[in-house]
Amino acid sequence: MPQENAYREAHAVTRGPHCHFFGYYDKTPWDETGRYLLGIQTTFMDRPPRSGETAVLGRIDTQSGNLWIPFAQTRAWNWQQGTMLHWLGHTPDRALIHNDLRNGRLVSTARDLFTGEEREYPLPVYNVSRDGAQAVSLNFARVARTRPGYGYLGADDPTEGDLCPDDDGVYWMDLNTGEHRLILSLAQIAAIQPEESMRGAEHWFNHLLFNPSGTRFIFLHRWKNKERNAWRTRLFTAKPDGTEIRPLNLHGMTSHFDWRGDAHVLAWAHEPSIGNRFFLYEDLSDAKEVVGEGVLTADGHCSYSPDGRWILNDAYPGQDGRRALMLFDPAENRRIDIGRFLAPKALQGEIRCDLHPRWSRDGRKVCIDSAHEGARQMYVLDVGDLTRK
Repeated sequence: MPQENAYREAHAVTRGPHCHFFGYYDKTPWDETGRYLLGIQTTFMDRPPRSGETAVLGRIDTQSGNLWIPFAQTRAWNWQQGTMLHWLGHTPDRALIHNDLRNGRLVSTARDLFTGEEREYPLPVYNVSRDGAQAVSLNFARVARTRPGYGYLGADDPTEGDLCPDDDGVYWMDLNTGEHRLILSLAQIAAIQPEESMRGAEHWFNHLLFNPSGTRFIFLHRWKNKERNAWRTRLFTAKPDGTEIRPLNLHGMTSHFDWRGDAHVLAWAHEPSIGNRFFLYEDLSDAKEVVGEGVLTADGHCSYSPDGRWILNDAYPGQDGRRALMLFDPAENRRIDIGRFLAPKALQGEIRCDLHPRWSRDGRKVCIDSAHEGARQMYVLDVGDLTRK
């Protein structure tokens, strides 16, 4: 049987009266010791954040009754991706980085939780390499306009009115020196095998992610015409200096993805001869294969376990209003549902509470954001008995 249920208890690691969440699925909230998880605290959950509105950042001490320990505030956050909290790879038990809005400018701030030492960088971060040495970024003010719920309010967007600028796009930043530069422009990528639908459309980039070694990164190129209600998407990879650009999918739809090692990308995408599936693309080649045929049948926030053995995934609400949380074994094409969580109807659109499941560093636990008990909180499920097999 390719699908089975093995539900695990979801233990709340945060509690009211405030709401808590972490954000996206492509990074871990756990520190290197496995004792602390990062999170974000808010006083509301039923509307988008307003320009300049603060959220509290903290860590959860799982060895002290899940004690919430605040350490900072931020004015650059959203419900879907939080404030891009990353543990920094050189000292992932104490150093982290997040985004902020200061003096009308979007920046990022690295801090040492033990000493309180803080360093401000001139750009916000979208993704940070695992060694903590480099970051990629984009214009979050442009994203706030083109894809509400994924950017930040409060900063000016000098590109507003320019549909496809040649002086804005993906930026690279050295986290040792703060040096930064534009490595890919929107005009440059739009010029690669352009479509008729791009005529008169506004373009933007979204969803940047380094491979494990930091030698390449993924990005999505999106555009939308005023006449169309939906955007179109293309999937690319490139080196951190903006060279060796490789299109993996140019067929108008790519959604969530993750790297499998340094050379393969798992993505929910459309291939004309097959349809919408999870595909495993080989970077720098034309090779691809379907993953989870007949078992993983819908888009979800997918990520590989630290050992590459399992795929963690979720789903959007079904007819019963619940979101499925699952593990998938590619070797056996076997899906194990580990939970189903009610998605409140009041939380729709950019304020929805996706599960955004994330692995612990040892692959034995899963952390989700969920509002199934009435408030947006963080939960942990123990899956070690499954992933150790």
